[in-house]
Amino acid sequence: MRVRPFSSKARALGLLSLAALCAGSFAEAGSAAAAPVAGHHGAKPIHRQAEPAAQAQAVSNTLSVGSAGTQGVVSPKPKVYLVFWGSQWSKDPAGVAPDLQNLFKGLYGSKDTWGTILDQYCEGVAKGTTTCGSSGTHVSHPSSTPLAGTWFDNSAAAPASSTAAQIAAEAAKAAAHFGNTTQAPNLNAQYVVVSATGTHPDGFPNSGFCAWHDFTTSSYGKLAYTNLPYVPDTGAGGCTTFTDGRLLSGLESTETHEYAETVTDFWPSIGWNGGNGEIGDECENMDAYVTLTTGTFDLQGLWSNSANKCVTKG
Repeated sequence: MRVRPFSSKARALGLLSLAALCAGSFAEAGSAAAAPVAGHHGAKPIHRQAEPAAQAQAVSNTLSVGSAGTQGVVSPKPKVYLVFWGSQWSKDPAGVAPDLQNLFKGLYGSKDTWGTILDQYCEGVAKGTTTCGSSGTHVSHPSSTPLAGTWFDNSAAAPASSTAAQIAAEAAKAAAHFGNTTQAPNLNAQYVVVSATGTHPDGFPNSGFCAWHDFTTSSYGKLAYTNLPYVPDTGAGGCTTFTDGRLLSGLESTETHEYAETVTDFWPSIGWNGGNGEIGDECENMDAYVTLTTGTFDLQGLWSNSANKCVTKG
């Protein structure tokens, strides 16, 4: 699955926080935010939080590759482009923009033992492969920051309740902005379209997801992108297993979930999937605080075929 849900407990907290953070704009969205866009795989059911230790012992979710292709299966050299969409970013009460930039500025090298989970997955091997070994083209652990660009697209307001098609169009606009106008650079680029507080991208939050990723076909080739709403609008505890009240934890957990799934299933769903979904889906209830060179962040657990369980270290 490409959709990241938030927990029922966090949903209850979020409803209170939404009223405080965005009192008029959620009412403005009305019934337009009541359901996810049809054909976008829908929202997974709102799930309950579980203890991380229990999640580590969850049923097996061995991932296998869905295509023998050599493009679009994984992102061998990940590059992240953060797109802060709309003039509404003049307000950022939770500090989402600097937090996401710091997260990706530190997600590389020896301090990042979480990202090394991804190295075992590859492309260019037979469909159904579960262990790459030395075969194929593996995901490379970044030796420098994967953050390739940041853009505040504030020339106009983003839609209050954007559709999936509008989010995809913003990703294409970002590709042009960053000069990625052929397929070649877009074989590793992922565009994270981050919506501002009080907005409702693809029905958020009533559609029950924290975020999702997908790809779109554009004049620049196929583009991998993420719909990342303003997760702190769900309240402290939304989209994370932590209950310490830290408002940005759910944002970081959600985006690392989507980042890892984009890296390992670049053009869904020809990449790595299992019976319970993509690399992050089986492990939604496992979070860990990891200290990088740029700070300490909530990174979500990922499925490791080599360990045969959810892990937070490679």
